[in-house]
Amino acid sequence: MPVFLTGASGFVGSRLVRKLLARGETVRCLVRKTSSPRNTEGLAIERVEGDLRDPESLRHGISGCSVVYHVAADYRLWSRNPRELYESNVQGTLNILSASDAAGVDRVVYCSTVGALGNPGNGTPGTEDTPVSLDQMVGHYKRSKFLAEQEVVSAAKRGLPVVIVNPSTPVGPNDVKPTDTGQIITRFLNGRMPFYLDTGLNLIDVDDVADGHILAAERGRVGEKYILGNRDMSLGEILSLLAELTGLPAPRGKIPLGVALGVARVNQFFVGSLLGREPGIPVEGVLMARKKMYFDPSKAVSELGLPQSSVDDALLRAVEWFCRNGYAPTPQELRKQQESVAPGA
Repeated sequence: MPVFLTGASGFVGSRLVRKLLARGETVRCLVRKTSSPRNTEGLAIERVEGDLRDPESLRHGISGCSVVYHVAADYRLWSRNPRELYESNVQGTLNILSASDAAGVDRVVYCSTVGALGNPGNGTPGTEDTPVSLDQMVGHYKRSKFLAEQEVVSAAKRGLPVVIVNPSTPVGPNDVKPTDTGQIITRFLNGRMPFYLDTGLNLIDVDDVADGHILAAERGRVGEKYILGNRDMSLGEILSLLAELTGLPAPRGKIPLGVALGVARVNQFFVGSLLGREPGIPVEGVLMARKKMYFDPSKAVSELGLPQSSVDDALLRAVEWFCRNGYAPTPQELRKQQESVAPGA
């Protein structure tokens, strides 16, 4: 029987579909008319045109499948119409759950985010059981994912065989958008990151996240949440590691949160409110940085066997992919450019 996957054109989904195909699975993917084919070109997948907001397309796609991997989400930290995030992330998830229930699938793996979990914010890692509430969610993306996760928990209590995975911060190849973390890497590579915020993230190789989805389908307990993470690192440590990997200079210092928030608000007003374009510095992103997003993946490691591959290698593969695909010059090219500019020029 085939497996059904949403989000194949995205970062995590594109790596998951490759893992599934390598295992010999027949993979049926939900594809929107507007989806970029870049991450799925040349892959032997069954394409079903549809949308998370179209229940009939989901029923058609999931019919006859054994496992559903729901990875797709509307991930934006700014939107002119925030209702769109709730329509895709909450109602879309409800539509997936309903179609999966009607089809009688063996397992549903729902991809949430650590952003929907509790986090002390003081450097103490959060767990699947850290207390959290809706009013602690910063912004519409986090709120929509939190609400969607609650619906998944309720479905599990009603008997739907669904498991939740909460990825932390994946890094690696095929980050076409790119994600916020990918933007940190590309800005660093392009020499456009002179300062940084005092925050922190939990990094994990994107291929380990993909493996975590498959392991959740095979070994996860119904209704349980599993943090798919690996290594807690401050942003300063991440940038220092990138400097070590590339030979490029690390940013000079930290920028105070208040200053960054002021810049973000001005940027969002002019670019977002007046021009109607996505701001380069979303206010929600800066507000999220107030907490160090550190998390404990030990439950997924012990119960699922989640791999803990080298984060250094994952960052290097991300750098190589971004350079190879035109997001930034190679470190060698950038160093030559910097050397060619005389002081004071």
